Amino acid sequence: MITPNQFKRGTKVEIDGEPFVVVEYLHFKMGRGGANVRTKLKSLLTGNVIEKTFKSDEKLKQPDFEEKEMQYLYNDGTDYYFMDNDTYEQVVVSADEVGEVALFMPENLNVNVLIFNGKPVGIELPNFVELEVVETDPGVKGDTVSGGSKPAKVATGGVVQVPLFISEGDVIKIDTRDGKYIERVKSAK
Repeated sequence: MITPNQFKRGTKVEIDGEPFVVVEYLHFKMGRGGANVRTKLKSLLTGNVIEKTFKSDEKLKQPDFEEKEMQYLYNDGTDYYFMDNDTYEQVVVSADEVGEVALFMPENLNVNVLIFNGKPVGIELPNFVELEVVETDPGVKGDTVSGGSKPAKVATGGVVQVPLFISEGDVIKIDTRDGKYIERVKSAK
């Protein structure tokens, strides 16, 4: 069991037998009463987003997921294909269920596939991935007034704000939880 006071972005809860993930949350207290938590929850089965307010001391059930480590093989434009590392069986997950994590998911990456009642409902990436920069503007010396960052497109299609010294061909480390640049792993030169 979990209380709304323990919510973080990405926390999974079960409401009326359906698994949801917390997209946004806000703690607020009005006058004399107890605190409340206003949330936006995304259904892991349908993808619908709902807004719901909970009392801070309310108890919620956490969904009973089965997590399987699988290797991401490829996508055909509409579906993503994963291979179970133990049984070598392939599982097909739709693009809607994979969601935005596909922007930082290179082929052959080991990921955790969340299975709820025998059906894959989501993908959890490792916290950090290393990807090659395929497209970025060259950094201009002296152009640091704007904080010294520029957009860079990585091999999987995601766009990350990077420092000006990053160039095409560099391999960078990205935090998959928030899509932020961490460090340059390998220079293109």
